[in-house]
Parts: sequence; C-alpha cells; structure tokens
Amino acid sequence: MAARWWRWYVSAVMAVALLLVFGVPSASAQRKKEMVLSEKVSQLMEWTNKRPVIRMNGDKFRRLVKAPPRNYSVIVMFTALQLHRQCVVCKQADEEFQILANSWRYSSAFTNRIFFAMVDFDEGSDVFQMLNMNSAPTFINFPAKGKPKRGDTYELQVRGFSAEQIARWIADRTDVNIRVIRPPNYAGPLMLGLLLAVIGGLVYLRRSNMEFLFNKTGWAFAALCFVLAMTSGQMWNHIRGPPYAHKNPHTGHVNYIHGSSQAQFVAETHIVLLFNGGVTLGMVLLCEAATSDMDIGKRKIMCVAGIGLVVLFFSWMLSIFRSKYHGYPYRYYFSFV
Repeated sequence: MAARWWRWYVSAVMAVALLLVFGVPSASAQRKKEMVLSEKVSQLMEWTNKRPVIRMNGDKFRRLVKAPPRNYSVIVMFTALQLHRQCVVCKQADEEFQILANSWRYSSAFTNRIFFAMVDFDEGSDVFQMLNMNSAPTFINFPAKGKPKRGDTYELQVRGFSAEQIARWIADRTDVNIRVIRPPNYAGPLMLGLLLAVIGGLVYLRRSNMEFLFNKTGWAFAALCFVLAMTSGQMWNHIRGPPYAHKNPHTGHVNYIHGSSQAQFVAETHIVLLFNGGVTLGMVLLCEAATSDMDIGKRKIMCVAGIGLVVLFFSWMLSIFRSKYHGYPYRYYFSFV
C-alpha cells in the first residue's frame, strides 16, 4: 500500500512539474514577449513619424504584421505603383490612402492602436503569393488579435476608394474614428471665378443688346447639359469615389462597365452620358423634321438620321443595362457590351 501511494505521489509531482515547465509561461518568457512587442511598436512609431504610410517588403511584413505578438492593427494597401505596371487606379487609390494616413497621423487622437502600411508588388511579390492575391489595389485590415476575417478585406468595387469611405470601413473594423482632412484644392474656385469672369465679360460686351439672355435655345441647351450630367451618375461618383476603370493584372483587359448593379466606374458615367446625348440628339432631329419649314428632302434626311441615332444609342444603352441587371430578357439589334 505504501509503495502504491508513493508512486501516486511521484506521478503527481512530475505532472505538476511538467505543467509548470510547459503549460505556464515563465516570467522570463513573458518579459521577452513584452520586449519584442515594445520593439515592434517603437519601430512602427518611428517610421510613422517619418512617413504616415510605411512601405514594407516581405521581411518587414512577416515580422511586423503577420508574426505575433501584436496589440495593434495594421491597414495594408497592396498595390502596384511602378510605371511599367500601368495601374492608373493604383495611383488614384494611393493618393486617397495617403490623405487618410496623414489625417490620422496629424490627428489629436493619434495613438499606436493602428498603423498604415503599403506593400508594392515589385517590392513584395512574395507577400502577394503568400496571401493568394491576384489584383491591386486591395486593402486589408490585419487586426490586433487573430487572423483577418472576411470583413477585413475592403470591398473596393462596391465602396470605391475615397478616403472617407475607407475611414468608415476602418471605424467598423477597429472602432478607430478618423476625421479625413483634405489639403486645400483651389482648382474649383479658380474655375468658377474664370467662368464668372467670362460670363461677366460677355455681358459687358453685349451690354447694349441683352436679348441673348432671353434666348430659349441657349437656356434649353444649358438645362439639357445639366440633366445629362446628373442622370449619368456624376453625383454617385462624387460621393463614392469609384475608380475610372478596372484593368485585369493578368490579361491586361480593361473593363469600363462594372458588372454589378450596385456599383459603377467613372468611365461608365461618361459612356452613359454620351449615349443619352445621342438619343436626345436623335429626338431633337425628329422634332425638327416634323415642325421645320425646310424642303421635304432635308426633312426626310433629318428624320432618317434621328431614327438611326435613337435606335443605335438606345440599343447600346439597353445592352449596358442587360450587362448590369443579369436576366433582363429584352434587347435591340445593336450591342455595346
């Protein structure tokens, strides 16, 4: 009996010893972990003070973003900014990302809870391969704990890449609210001042004859231009800040029409504006052919041209509608996409 109790006692002591050695981290290991974390944060803060967006290669990314310990989030933009990549969208997204990072860096609420970084394909192609990434630009939030989840990848095609939209996404993922402060842009006021100066000059030159202010055709043309601009989606672009187009990095094919009904490219609004203008011009020709006092031959030409413009441009408009609203059964003779 004594021998049995002795064996149980020895087994319990060994179990406790193994638990202390392998199951509970020692004080020295904990101090080492805290030291490594402190070095990481200090290094990131030093780089952030020099440049709000930290440029990373594969080694820096694995050491500071992927490897534990980490008590900070990192917003990483994966991009391809080299000239030979010809990624126009990457340059536009980089400008917005820089504005966002500068707004956070010089904010009174700035802390080491979140950092901004960038991995260029030509400087960190191994990172792209490691993450199975085949498109740029892409924004991913690497949280302070755990691995990125589905919502930690920014939906660029849906939200666009404006700094304000990315800031809202960051607030959802990290609870860090960033107030975007854009540098002053004097292009708008200068253009408005130039336009007012031109209008004022014309009014001054024609001050003796102001009948042109009551010209119905001029006012109708101005109103028509405004309506076409608004119906093409210019305000949506201004709010969402979508890319101009999308270029496939593998095939080099450029898409000017977004395949979803929930988003659009800037080029798409220009195409829609052109098609609406073509349909409008055709309708104007048809109206003029019906009401004009010209000879019958010219009126027939105007009528045929008007019908051709309406059929052609409306068919192209309908083909764009079909490409965005999949399953729409109707179409005309001509297809644009």
